[in-house]
Amino acid sequence: MAVSHQFLTAMLLLLPFTTRVSAQQQGCSVSNSKPSVSENNLPGYVVATIRVEPGFSISIDPTSPDHEFFIIKGNELQLSQSVDYELYPLLIVYLSCQDSAGQSDSLEILVTILDVNDNTPVFQQTNLTKVVPEDTKVNSTIIASEGLRASDADLDTIYYELTTIVPGTDGYFAIKGMNNPEIYLQKALDYEKFKLTTLLLYARDRPMGSNETTNTGTATINIFIEQADTKPPWFLPCTFINADNSVCISSPYTGRVNISEMSTEPLILEPGPIYAVDPDYTINEKIVYSIVGGDADKVFSVDADTGNLTMNKVATSPDSYLLQVMATQVNNIQKYSVATVEIKVINKSYHPPSFESRVYNGTVFVGLAPKSFVFQADDPSSPLMITATDDDFPDKANPNIEYYIKNSTEFIATRDGLILTNVMLQSPGTVTIEAVGKDMLSLQEASTVIVVEVTLAAAVTSSDKIYTAQDMAILGGTLAALLLLVLVFLGVMIYKQCGKPVKHLIRKKVSKKIAGGYQNQSYEQDSSPVQHETLENGGVRSMPHMLQQPALPLPSSSAEEIDSLPKASIASTIIFEQEEKEEEVEEKTEHEEETEQEKEVKSILKTDRNMGDDGYKAVWFKTDVDPDAGEMVELIEDNVADSDDDSDHSLEEGREEDNDKDDHHRGLGVSFASGSSSLSLPTAEVIGNMSHTDIVTDDSHL
Repeated sequence: MAVSHQFLTAMLLLLPFTTRVSAQQQGCSVSNSKPSVSENNLPGYVVATIRVEPGFSISIDPTSPDHEFFIIKGNELQLSQSVDYELYPLLIVYLSCQDSAGQSDSLEILVTILDVNDNTPVFQQTNLTKVVPEDTKVNSTIIASEGLRASDADLDTIYYELTTIVPGTDGYFAIKGMNNPEIYLQKALDYEKFKLTTLLLYARDRPMGSNETTNTGTATINIFIEQADTKPPWFLPCTFINADNSVCISSPYTGRVNISEMSTEPLILEPGPIYAVDPDYTINEKIVYSIVGGDADKVFSVDADTGNLTMNKVATSPDSYLLQVMATQVNNIQKYSVATVEIKVINKSYHPPSFESRVYNGTVFVGLAPKSFVFQADDPSSPLMITATDDDFPDKANPNIEYYIKNSTEFIATRDGLILTNVMLQSPGTVTIEAVGKDMLSLQEASTVIVVEVTLAAAVTSSDKIYTAQDMAILGGTLAALLLLVLVFLGVMIYKQCGKPVKHLIRKKVSKKIAGGYQNQSYEQDSSPVQHETLENGGVRSMPHMLQQPALPLPSSSAEEIDSLPKASIASTIIFEQEEKEEEVEEKTEHEEETEQEKEVKSILKTDRNMGDDGYKAVWFKTDVDPDAGEMVELIEDNVADSDDDSDHSLEEGREEDNDKDDHHRGLGVSFASGSSSLSLPTAEVIGNMSHTDIVTDDSHL
């Protein structure tokens, strides 16, 4: 009806207006023959004002297309009801103007209805439900646009928006565009994350953020996720490694068999029997088992349906077996998982472990730190230790036994069987706990009861104080630090005491190698006979051709005393420079030690005449020789008594020549050799710190 009415209205607008003009000229007129009125107006809205000349009357022509919408009150043409633009965009009414003679004419009024945004977009379905498989590919269409488009009676453009009201499901679904409501999958689904979600699709007749009045329509879409066969089997028990529980890793299975013994029952494994499930539990595909590696000798077999592991023959080698067991879905062999099963081959255990005592009694104080010892009740100074024996071992000590507390978290047991506190005990009382000793190879175990008396800590003295393991560790660390400090101190002291002497000895040894050991090398090369000179008195004075003895240092001699030595008696001199005071002290000390050792050897060099030892020949050093007395220095060979009248003269010449030497010489080295080839003298000893001496022969025993 609205379409035909609009078509009629458009045609009327094309008609000439001669009738109206004539009507106005005959005595009836209106203020506006083409008024505009907004839709949804209130009844009584004034469309136009009517002016009627005297002798005329006006009324609404009942043949008018829309006469029911108008009324005349006084001189006003009013709307009698509200008008909807979507139904009547144009209203046409005819006014009949009649004079007193009964003649009438028609006055046409066209009322244009203005559109107002007063309609909300409408969906064909406001509540939809859709089931989506979990393995639906990304970008796949979930709901086509034909079933989601909304209509607007105002014929406005519709703008769409998609949201979700279920937490954690954002981003999985989206629409193709703001004007296209087609919903597609934007991210891969996971049945473990969520199983359903609710989407809200909004349809607006104005863009989002517009300041104009906006009408919005809403459609609710429920999405149910259908689980698909997407995951391989999981061996149980397993541990999830991510927050969404999509990946679960199983631990290896372990078992034991006795060597050379056939077991007919399924093997007992840890942490449990071989078992796998399909994590797509709503599908729960059937799973079969098989051994795919680690059993080259075919010692074991696994039941395809149950996963029970059995033996085909005995194990003759003590080596362990590392089996790979595969679990596969029946409907898809590509969905599989592999678990590791370690089978240890052990010697058969004939006796289970057993505790030495059925009940142990211990005591501990309140308020001790965790990991403190529990002590024996009858001996509070000794830690409580439980011990399990095994008759399979000669000494009953099974190294494979481990201990643990079964029914209490306040205490723990160490591998050696010591009982420690696991928490700080707050109140006194009696605690009864069960301890277990388990053979980790045979899996046999024994249990015992421990009664622990928790008491208040009494005041203790240094003599009866009970130290914990932490105290012992702190004490050990302190002692180790002190020991290190002592060793460092001793090393420093040893270096200070022995560093310089060692350094001096090394330096001295090196200098001797360089200087030839301060020896007169010409002595070793001397093979010529000693030259003899006949004296006036018939004696023989022998002069050494080469030197033999080492030098005699005379550090205390003055220059004059040195000059007084006979020139003929000096073979060579070696002058040592004084370097440091420490070296002088060390040399004197060494010299004194050598002198003490030399006292045991009878020397031919003497400072006095030895009258009591007959037959002993020596060279003695006369300390009181007067240079002016004319005494001679003689060397007597056998029974020959030679004298030299010129000895005094020689001594005087030696003194005069020596006076020219430097006074800074600190030592003089004198060596002597026999004046005759038939006389062999022992090596002269070195006598230090000597005063001026003369060399004479002791002929009292000749």
